[in-house]
Amino acid sequence: MTDAKSTVVKVEIAGEEHLIRGNASEEYILQLGKIVNEKVKAIQQKSPNLTRHRMAILAAINLADELQRVKAEYHELLKIMEEAN
Repeated sequence: MTDAKSTVVKVEIAGEEHLIRGNASEEYILQLGKIVNEKVKAIQQKSPNLTRHRMAILAAINLADELQRVKAEYHELLKIMEEAN
């Protein structure tokens, strides 16, 4: 059974086209693909001899690091706001 809200979008990452299915808008999925592509390209420029697989893993690690840092900042801001009330 398919989800009526599902969107399929073609994104290019590291020179390869990928079909991404998600419950978000096409624009949002394209934006996510662009972010991932930029991460992979940055890694490729620094380490051009890495395999695509390793570049993808490093991009995922970098994005996970960014996510964790933003979560920590968010929780710190919540704590400051609670203390101010």
